[in-house]
Amino acid sequence: MTTELTWLMLTAILASSLWIPYVVGVNISTYEGQKTSFERPPDQSQMPAWVHRSYRAHLNLLEQFLPFAVIVLIGYQLKVSTPITQGCVILFFWLRLAHAIGMISGMARMPVRPIIFTTGWIITLVMAWQVWAKA
Repeated sequence: MTTELTWLMLTAILASSLWIPYVVGVNISTYEGQKTSFERPPDQSQMPAWVHRSYRAHLNLLEQFLPFAVIVLIGYQLKVSTPITQGCVILFFWLRLAHAIGMISGMARMPVRPIIFTTGWIITLVMAWQVWAKA
């Protein structure tokens, strides 16, 4: 397996696991008007802030993961692998992990969180440029 696919797979595992903090948070939280422990909250604002942030962290990763994954897979099909593409997938994973941890914990505040998100977008563009240029 190529470096690009290995790190893409790790990012996919991260994306597929980020539902866990949200579901745990929903199930251990209480909110006004709650009837049973299995009832979904009618409004995210009734949940603790970290639960809402965990939901957003998951969505944020999915928003960037899909286009990034498509570009990586196109690069794989075209046999494009350079030190830049390898660096892109590694950096993308670590940035997305830092974003998730920072967002859920509430430690990554303005301007850190948007900088991480924007850097992920730039990495996606650099990856696309490499695939386009080398294909």
